[in-house]
Amino acid sequence: MPEVRCRVANCEYWAQGNLCSADEIMVEIDAHANANTKEEFAGEYGQNTGHKDHATKSSETCCLTFKPKKTEKK
Repeated sequence: MPEVRCRVANCEYWAQGNLCSADEIMVEIDAHANANTKEEFAGEYGQNTGHKDHATKSSETCCLTFKPKKTEKK
């Protein structure tokens, strides 16, 4: 898998050096950002469904693999 950089430090998959440690990555266009998907099952959405969306710049995309990092209770 290619190296994936991420600056979202509160993500469960964020690793030192701004690296993503997720086994799979799901990136969607922002127009679908409010879709009812769950990050834990992102791999299911990676299947080739024939549906293709297009973004003209990176700011029009978002990562659906994001999962909030668990915080330790004190």
